[in-house]
Amino acid sequence: MRTLTAAAARHAALTAQGFGTVRDRGGASPTRRSVLGVVRNTKLLQLDSVAAVVRAHYAPIFGRIGGYDRALLEAAVWENSARRPRRMVEYWAHEAALIPVEDWPLFRWRMDRYRNGRWGGAQRVLAENPDLPDRVMTAIQERGAGTAAEVEQHLELKRPRRKDHWGWNHSDTKVVCEMLFATGELSVDKRVGFQRHYDLAERVLPRALVDVRIEEQDAVRELVLRAADALGVATEADIRDYYRLHRRQCEPALAELIDAGQIEQITVAGWDRPAYLRAGARIPRRVRGAALLCPFDPLIFFRPRTERLFDFHYRIEIYTPEHKRVHGYYVFPFLLDGELVARVDLRAERATGRLQVLGAFAEPDRPAGRIAAELSAALEEMAEWLDLDTVLVGDRGDLAGALRGAVAARQRPARASAVTVAERV
Repeated sequence: MRTLTAAAARHAALTAQGFGTVRDRGGASPTRRSVLGVVRNTKLLQLDSVAAVVRAHYAPIFGRIGGYDRALLEAAVWENSARRPRRMVEYWAHEAALIPVEDWPLFRWRMDRYRNGRWGGAQRVLAENPDLPDRVMTAIQERGAGTAAEVEQHLELKRPRRKDHWGWNHSDTKVVCEMLFATGELSVDKRVGFQRHYDLAERVLPRALVDVRIEEQDAVRELVLRAADALGVATEADIRDYYRLHRRQCEPALAELIDAGQIEQITVAGWDRPAYLRAGARIPRRVRGAALLCPFDPLIFFRPRTERLFDFHYRIEIYTPEHKRVHGYYVFPFLLDGELVARVDLRAERATGRLQVLGAFAEPDRPAGRIAAELSAALEEMAEWLDLDTVLVGDRGDLAGALRGAVAARQRPARASAVTVAERV
């Protein structure tokens, strides 16, 4: 059995996720092709409602190819015409996520399991309103895509709102729309203000694709292969988490793929469990470049894997009371030359045009000077991408002072140039 060093495993993982290409920050703008190229590597983009900096599905693309026009991704997801058919669609993959359209039938087995909704609340609604799903489907058939509130208005319903286990206030109509989305009868035509606009699945996706039926065993095997491809090298738990599979699904699929020569079982030095390498995975000797990773980036969204790969303990603290947070509300790890070397608590203050660095923290025994220089460039690029004017660094964290100096040094030439132009005028 082949053994990889921890560094080789890390390089394989990074390369599989599309990192390692040194980008020219002043080069040509990324194209639709390069945006979709990121998705070919990651296989999915997780969705999340937090907008402290930018919605989660936009950030992984920025981390890999730099500042790009977000309209390119929006068109790939929401535009659907004969000239430009939809390239991605939303479903429950790794939580709510955008996936390639052609992967949608791979989740039919999951849709079948969600016949009564993803949570128990749907069963209560159905018991009280057994005809509501048919009425919702008819309303959407008649009026076209719409939010749950618009469907409710069309049906002239005023139903009591229920709190689910997350504390959200959902009307019965919203609960049913979510159930029908989970079962694949409805899909999401678009999001506006992060609200789902539901439509019939056959109007969102090609009818031929909606009619495809794949046996669970075959679908799971393909999802395991996709996860292994996206991860490069991984444990069974890593692979299983990527599409939120169960161990009893993942282990037999892995065995079949090993027998077929599509995945190789290996050992990784320092790992306490078997690892699996996608056949043909690239393992470069080094990985260069810098990237800011949002909390829901596919490289790091499975925290045990992040710690195993990078020796980087990372937890999202959104739901932690402020006085108990260690690093901050919305913290981006900073990837530099194949290592996670620092983290920054960020907030985009759009009203004032500032990208605020509320806290900056270096990992132990890392060169603060170089990290600050590279991180300041990455933050400046992010600010420009988000149409923000300045980067403002606060006082919190052991890297804050060095980073503030590096940001000031980058901004100084711009100010000097502005003064020179003013004097000439």
